[in-house]
Amino acid sequence: MISGKGNNDGNHLATIPKSESTKVDEKLCELEDPLCSPNNIQKITFQDVTTAAFLIKGGVECTPCSKSQLSGQLGMSIYLKKEFLQYTGSFKERGARYSLLALSDEQKKRGVISASLGNHAQGLSYHANLLGIPCTVVMPLAAPIMKIQKCRNYGANVIIYGSDMSESKNHAMTISREKNILYINGYDHPHIIAGQGTIGLEICEQVKDADAIVVPVGGGGLIAGVSAAVKGLRSNIKVIGVESEKCQSFTNAMQNGSPIYTQNLPTLADGLAVPCVGYNAFATVMPLLDKMVVVKEEWIALAILRLVELEKCVVEGAGAAGLAAILAGHLNEFKNKKVVILLCGGNIDTTIFGRCLERGLAAEGRLLKFVVTVSDRPGGISDLCKLMASIGVSIKDIMHERAFIRDIYSVEVKVICETRDWAHSEELRKLLKENYTQVVFSDVPMAISPSA
Repeated sequence: MISGKGNNDGNHLATIPKSESTKVDEKLCELEDPLCSPNNIQKITFQDVTTAAFLIKGGVECTPCSKSQLSGQLGMSIYLKKEFLQYTGSFKERGARYSLLALSDEQKKRGVISASLGNHAQGLSYHANLLGIPCTVVMPLAAPIMKIQKCRNYGANVIIYGSDMSESKNHAMTISREKNILYINGYDHPHIIAGQGTIGLEICEQVKDADAIVVPVGGGGLIAGVSAAVKGLRSNIKVIGVESEKCQSFTNAMQNGSPIYTQNLPTLADGLAVPCVGYNAFATVMPLLDKMVVVKEEWIALAILRLVELEKCVVEGAGAAGLAAILAGHLNEFKNKKVVILLCGGNIDTTIFGRCLERGLAAEGRLLKFVVTVSDRPGGISDLCKLMASIGVSIKDIMHERAFIRDIYSVEVKVICETRDWAHSEELRKLLKENYTQVVFSDVPMAISPSA
């Protein structure tokens, strides 16, 4: 957990002197984007965000920011900024539309290109189609199939290339130079950052006395824009960044003092899996950021489950990261205060969604797996099932094994079952241990008890 504080210097797209710019890591993209360069860093300001807000007004949704039913459980007033209700399912539309509107007539004719894991690609594809601008998006092999198909439905030329964002970006930059079309970085282009910052303006209007805003962090463009907006209006509001333990690009950049390549691991929050944070984004955020936290994957899964059950909100892993930080106890200093959580996207793959729900249930102790040795006489397994049914436990899956048991009069039974809550699961554990001498529970890496 790392913290940093400061104030906006107010300079309009101020350029940092070359001596203060960050160094290029050897593993970063070989082809440099002139608008997102360590040698020409542009800090986004409040004025840039207000300009973006004026131009995109009417072209994107002003999403609701309503009080959550989770407030009572978590001991703080939680407000949910529902950016997943944008037409393409994420906040990325804001920056995409602003960057397209800012193009020259010649650039609009030639078109644009970008590399993206999915949400930026969708936002760019959709608004380029509305504005009649040719659009090409390069997406890595790991991009969710649903997001790839939606980009095609929006009329974009979709190219699948690369194992991660670095390779996809290199390929897109190569095409950009060969065909002389503009590359629009999805998290570090100045207009993208300014467009995303319009969320901050809306939050300040919708929750006038908010104490903190919790923002998921991938490439850094979202938190950069939001920071510039909210600190320009209310410097007392705390801006908190959250990223997954599987992709700690921003945390590593803070420790390094500048953006640095970070190897990302497969994560539920695929929208945050950016190997290197943006230079413009990093320079904009650092003087304004109040706290940065890293959350475990199990908390993200539980956050997705909570939002579905209590708020009827279907969000992707990146969108649930803010709530995950609160559930994990990283923001307990905001008890009895007003906290806005940014639900930045809802484009979760259907199969991944099912896995997230099951993982969340397992982490909370509502989905249990155990192995118990019972008598192989007639009725042995039936007795086990009756015992579980006596306290209302539902069996989800059951199988038995005889061949690999030393005692020929016993059978090993593997059970996956569902309980109501943590107390119910503890009741089952106690009951089984009282009735069977050999019972082993397969706990998840991090089971979440009510005291956690």
